[in-house]
Amino acid sequence: MTSSPSTMVITGASDGIGAAAARTLASAGHRVVIVGRSAAKTQAVATAAGITDVHLADFTRLDDVRRLAGELRDSYPRIDVLANNAGGIFDGPDRTRDGFEKTFQVNHLAPFLLTHGVIDRLVDSRALVVNTASIAARMFSKLDLDDLNTWDHFTPNRAYGNAKLAGILFARGLTTHYAARGLTAISFHPGVVSTNFASDTTSPLRWVYQTVMKAFLVTSEQGGENLRRFLDPTNRERWRSGTYYDPAGRQSRTTPVAGDLHVIEEHWRRSSAMLGLTWP
Repeated sequence: MTSSPSTMVITGASDGIGAAAARTLASAGHRVVIVGRSAAKTQAVATAAGITDVHLADFTRLDDVRRLAGELRDSYPRIDVLANNAGGIFDGPDRTRDGFEKTFQVNHLAPFLLTHGVIDRLVDSRALVVNTASIAARMFSKLDLDDLNTWDHFTPNRAYGNAKLAGILFARGLTTHYAARGLTAISFHPGVVSTNFASDTTSPLRWVYQTVMKAFLVTSEQGGENLRRFLDPTNRERWRSGTYYDPAGRQSRTTPVAGDLHVIEEHWRRSSAMLGLTWP
């Protein structure tokens, strides 16, 4: 290794690109903390990779996220990297027990809440926050600040696009509020990855992910390598806070609304209000 070991928290690490990145980073000697929903799947990833730091959370339950944040604060004096990687596309609209639309909660509100819960650790560590976004933000989002849940005119694609746009806006909001204190926050598109993440929807995207088209998609290992590139501390100086990157690590275009400073701040304010949060 060319740098000292870092403590890295990766959500959505029970399979897919999160698991692949966790394996590679653990083999490089970093302290990798993996978070997953399924105990069996998450532990299997940990055992295979020699990872001892395992936490469970169901992002459809915000009490799970609050508990997770407390566990991370109690267990790790510093957090050098937080990868907000958990997510998915779902049928709906589906209201969670917390009262939010499932796609929006899992992809945005849960990582927003988790990041808030460990923000002091992140700032003290001058950490890197990486949000797994998607080209879907550019392709499918139709943002309505008065309907962040996408209750109206719901389609799985639109809800997913809006939720992934939220991750881009969140990284830019973190930059606005915390870059001066040493925090770096970015978002990226990992590639169109052949995983089971679309298995819970009847969206046309499921057809893309489940049929012969899989032969043309990026594998979990390739997508995991893209995620690893962003998390690897030897690459830290390459990343400009607030920027959205393509799978190869190049600055990329997304929907124009993602660059609107009013939208960035208003999305931050409304997300915080939904969760009853104030930021230190």
